[in-house]
Amino acid sequence: MTDDGSETAASDEETASLRTRVTQLEDEKEALHQQVEQRVIAAEMKVEALRAGMIDLDGLKFIDLAPIRLGDDGTLVGGPPLIQHLKAMKPWLFATSSSSSSAAKAPPSKMTRVKNATEMTDVEYKAARAEILRRAAI
Repeated sequence: MTDDGSETAASDEETASLRTRVTQLEDEKEALHQQVEQRVIAAEMKVEALRAGMIDLDGLKFIDLAPIRLGDDGTLVGGPPLIQHLKAMKPWLFATSSSSSSAAKAPPSKMTRVKNATEMTDVEYKAARAEILRRAAI
């Protein structure tokens, strides 16, 4: 004869233990989800700051990231206006915009003028000849 009461009690204990474990895992999952979301928000804010011309990303420490959220499509909600507000309040954190093109221009090339042997002094000629001989020996 089996004792159905003891089996039911053991089963109830296992069920309670499993429910506690499920609750614990759900809490851990939610905490990890919050951490990941905060990291994504921080990364997106860095992107917005760079787009706005922020020189040093340490300037993001001046922003309270609590009201910023990720939208359903993963976009940053509330971030760009905060960056613009920071730019207005602390303009030294951002590069100044210039009226010229932002692309750097190469300096104009200069033709290198080769000095003829007839234009050299004796010292220059001997140095140039020694350099030519040295290069030829290599």
